This record gives sequence, C-alpha cells and structure tokens, in this order.
Amino acid sequence: MNTDRTVRTFTDFYRERGHHLITGSSLLPPPSDPVLFTTSGMHPLTPYLQGRPHPQGRRLINVQRCLRTTDLDEIGDPTHLTVFEMLGSWSLGDYGHSQSLRWGYELLRDGFGIPQERLYVTVFGGDDQVGPDTESLRTWQELGLPVELTDDENWWSNGPVGPCGPDSEIFVWTGDPGTPPQGTPTTDPRWVEIWNHVNMRYRRNEDGTLDPLPQPGIDTGMGLERLTTVLQGHRSVYDTDLFEPWMRLLPPLWDLSVPSTRLVCDHLRSSIVVLGDGVRPSNTGRGYVLRRLIRRLLTTLRRDDPSRTVTDLPMELVDHTLEHFRQTCGTGTVREVLLDEEQRFTSLLERGQRVLSRREFVGPLSEEHYRYLHDTHGLPRDLVAGLLTGD
Repeated sequence: MNTDRTVRTFTDFYRERGHHLITGSSLLPPPSDPVLFTTSGMHPLTPYLQGRPHPQGRRLINVQRCLRTTDLDEIGDPTHLTVFEMLGSWSLGDYGHSQSLRWGYELLRDGFGIPQERLYVTVFGGDDQVGPDTESLRTWQELGLPVELTDDENWWSNGPVGPCGPDSEIFVWTGDPGTPPQGTPTTDPRWVEIWNHVNMRYRRNEDGTLDPLPQPGIDTGMGLERLTTVLQGHRSVYDTDLFEPWMRLLPPLWDLSVPSTRLVCDHLRSSIVVLGDGVRPSNTGRGYVLRRLIRRLLTTLRRDDPSRTVTDLPMELVDHTLEHFRQTCGTGTVREVLLDEEQRFTSLLERGQRVLSRREFVGPLSEEHYRYLHDTHGLPRDLVAGLLTGD
C-alpha cells in the first residue's frame, strides 16, 4: 500500500461515514494565530473543538501538513521528520469516543489489513482529578484488544491552559515477522504508536482546575509517514515510497553517513515545502526557521567536504516534493533561493573564521562572547561552536 493509496483509504472510509474533507494544505496558520507554523492536525480546529460551529458540519477529516522544530536534534534517526502529514478525524459534539474507537479499529483491521493480534492499546487509568476512562476500556475489551492502563501518558492537552481530556492510543507490533508480540507498549519499544484518539471533554484553567467543555468532541491524529512505514513493513520512514527518489538520488551524489543523509534529505525536503508555502529566508520569525534549516543541512553537507553544494541537487527531487504537497511554487524559484542562501552562508563562514581568529577568542568562550558574536557579527551559537571544533 503506497502513500497515495493509504491517504485514499483513510479519506474514503470516513467520507462513507458522513465526514467532510476540509483543507489542510498550508503550513501557515491564520494571521490571528501567534504560532509560526501549524504543528498538528487539530491546531486549526481549536476554536471549533471549544464549541464554535464549523461551516462544513460536525464530522470532519483532513490531511494536514505540519512542521515541528522541537525534534530537530532527533532528525537523522529512522522516524523523526521536520515536515510531516497528519491524518485527522473529528467529531464536534456529534458521536462519542466509543464510536471513534470502533471505527478506528475497523479501519486498521479491514481497511489497512493489520491483524488484530498485532494491535495493543493504552487507556487513561485515572489520576487525582479524573477517574479512569472506563468507556474506552470497556470498548476495547468488547473488541477483544489487549489494554494497558497508564496515567499522564494517556492524557492529552493543548498546553497548560485549554482543551484537554483522556486519550486512547493504538499501537502496532513491529517486531520480526516470526517473533510473536511481547510485552506491552510501555515495556517493549517494538510496539509503535500509530493513532491517538482524544476524548476532548475538559478545559484546564490557569489554577489547574478542570471544567467540562459545553460541547465534548473527538480529535484523532495519525502520522501518515509512520503509518506508511508500518504498512510497508519498513523500519525507517526513509525506506517508504514517499522518500524513494530521495534515497535513490542523494547517496550516490554525496557520500554521507546514514544519519547525515537523512538529515540532509529531511531539511532539504522541509525547506522546499516551506518555500512552497510562500516563506522566504530572513533573520526573524518563519523566515529564520527556514534559514536555520538550510544552514543546518549545509553544515552537515560540508562537514567532510567543503566543495559539496546544493547546486548539484537534482531538480527531480524539488519537483517530486512540490507535486506531493500540491504546491505551485516553481522549481526555478526554489533553486534560486537555496543557492542564494548557500552563498550567504559561505560568506558568513568566511567572516566567522576571520573573527574567531582574533586573540580574544582563543580558549573557551563565555556567554558574553557568544552574545557579542551573535549581536555584533550575526554568528549563531551553533555556527560558532562548529567553527571552533573544525566542523
């Protein structure tokens, strides 16, 4: 099951059950939203989960592209991505949590063909404020799935204040085909979470107390790349069909370690998507996030060979990415911005090397040194650290 078929299977299933597909096309939240980028499928729907009527009804689905910078240090492992897509379904005061769980199980079993014996679920077991989620527990027991009770691991919140509630997570066994499932989701990492169903029932106040929401809702989220990895029997998202052209064309072009190849692949791909949504590099806000991604990939690319350049990047990869995300930004525009940023980065490196060769920067640098280098010469801390270690 390739990525496109996975998306169609998900959307067709929920459309048959009265859900309307809403747009999830842009990484950019509405102008009134203070965050830089959309970080989850439910992010644009927060007002509606708190009671505002949605113009397309009470049953919704979408495929939302998201960007998160909180996991940048994890990029290079088999699973983390900076830009990714979330499959989401919502009930805005319509059906309840039990129905959501039953549909989720049906889709995984019949739509995606995952055997029941490869599934395990976790359920909120209660804390000092809220009792155990007996509805979810009873539903999973009726469906015949093994259940593990947890506490805060199965409590979802949108931050310290705002909508929240107990959730139920669905895990798939990813051990060797000949190895029967072992342990539980919290004791064996071969159980991989693929879907979270949140019962949005409360609002947490600033003093920590909980008030029932006037309109309880259901919010589910499933990472497309992780789901596709499981369905295709791979260990890494980079082995799926979504990344096939990247992993076919980049390794022969640049001789990098596996983690470095993944980082360059992720950051290049993410930069293309951000550019496709209209962001341009700058020293503040969204533009700085884009500039940071480009400079991180250039630092990795040049670490062992300063002659490496994004000039060599096959335009097929730019076309593939823009087409997948249905973006109209031209390939030539993306190439022009990347090359301009590379030239700026080269100039910054040369200036940084000259500045750091001064006598006052011999030996360990203080926080005052780092502030001075950033504020006066525009040298970020991570770039300075790289120059000092010869990277």
